[in-house]
Amino acid sequence: MTSATLSRIQFGMTLSFHYLFPPLTIGLGVIMVILEAMYLKTGDEAYQQATKFWAKIFALIFAIGVATGIPMEFQFGTNWAHYSRFVGDVFGSALAAEGLFAFFLESGFLAILLFGWERVGKKTHFMATLAVASGSIFSAIWIVIANSFMQTPGKPGQAYRLVDAGTPQAHLVLVHFADLVFNQSSMQRLSHVLMAAFQAGAFLVISVAAYYLIKNRHERFARISMKTALIVALLAAAGQIITGDLSAREVAKYQPAKLAAFEGHYAAHAPAGMSIMGWVDPAHRRVDYDLAIPGMLSWMLYGNTHAPVTGLDAFKKRDQPPAQVVFQTYHAMVAIGMVLMLLAMLGVFFWWRGTLWTKTWFLRILVVSVILPEAGNQLGWFSAEVGRQPWIVYGLLRTVHGVSSAVAPGEIVASLGMFFFMYVLLTFLFFYLLNHKIAAGPADPVAQAQQPNVPLLYHDRAAT
Repeated sequence: MTSATLSRIQFGMTLSFHYLFPPLTIGLGVIMVILEAMYLKTGDEAYQQATKFWAKIFALIFAIGVATGIPMEFQFGTNWAHYSRFVGDVFGSALAAEGLFAFFLESGFLAILLFGWERVGKKTHFMATLAVASGSIFSAIWIVIANSFMQTPGKPGQAYRLVDAGTPQAHLVLVHFADLVFNQSSMQRLSHVLMAAFQAGAFLVISVAAYYLIKNRHERFARISMKTALIVALLAAAGQIITGDLSAREVAKYQPAKLAAFEGHYAAHAPAGMSIMGWVDPAHRRVDYDLAIPGMLSWMLYGNTHAPVTGLDAFKKRDQPPAQVVFQTYHAMVAIGMVLMLLAMLGVFFWWRGTLWTKTWFLRILVVSVILPEAGNQLGWFSAEVGRQPWIVYGLLRTVHGVSSAVAPGEIVASLGMFFFMYVLLTFLFFYLLNHKIAAGPADPVAQAQQPNVPLLYHDRAAT
């Protein structure tokens, strides 16, 4: 394999593993804010108990997320030096903002969230929880802004200026920071990413609560957590439909080749249907076994089933993304989104009917449902990033031109093996610690109040 292919595999593996964790912290942060707000409003210690438990889970996920995110920063220099030189002045400003305005906010208040229950006032502690949750969201904001610039950089003179064009020293210089923040796709993509993150956190809570209900353990805690998470999951699922439509319109306008790959649409300028499933045959420029709604994509984009949609044939072969990969990952993501909405709707319906707590078959489904939003996030990222190919900065820099020339394929293979080994260890560590915390369950507020007056840290160690 070439250095470019190996570097893509390495970065893809690194980012895929890392991306398992930030959506969970974003969703959990929102749920912790809701639970602690209810504690302030009602004074019910069950809400405080729930907040404490999910804060410990949040801290574990946050720690693993930080550990898995650091290698990506180094790979920009080791594997993607030409890309870093070309876009660093623009891309680096967004990453710096993420570190200054998001990571420090999130990590700085995390200690108060975890250990400040008896050391600060209730309102001060709630503000710390709100700061941690906001920090996780701000982190997503800046990362999505940076990635959105790679997807839709816009025209010269807006966010950037191209210097030394046509030479090996060609690079971008930041011109207007506001245009970087509000580039053509950033807000649409951000809203879609956040909805998916809210679902990921909500279904983690739903999964653990369903497990406790099946085992008849911590029932009050489980019901409080389940109700809160179901509301978040249902609202986020509805938001996914709206934000998904906005994102599709943005892709149709600024990345038509990607949209064509989403639906396996080859005809250069012809009405397009919306596929439910199928198998792309690039050699014959068609989708086999296609189950599609004729004219649906044309209608959704332009309000007319006969409106032409730009297809893959409108682009040179070397400018077309790999349609099979993009088509399958995109449709799998959409299918998962529909299943998550159905589960949230059924959960709320059974809750309203008062039968949720006794439907063991449904609770068992909810226990394993935590896998779905994580899979959906991964598939959505694959379809977005592979659909951008062959560009690393859309229309400005090809992926093969962004790779470091000094790194040999053998060196990438060796580091790839080491990364894989470390990530296997981190996976086992994460699930061991997560299982340990779930098995221990939340602390009983009544029993905790009866314990002798000893330092808070002792309680935390005993509980964990």
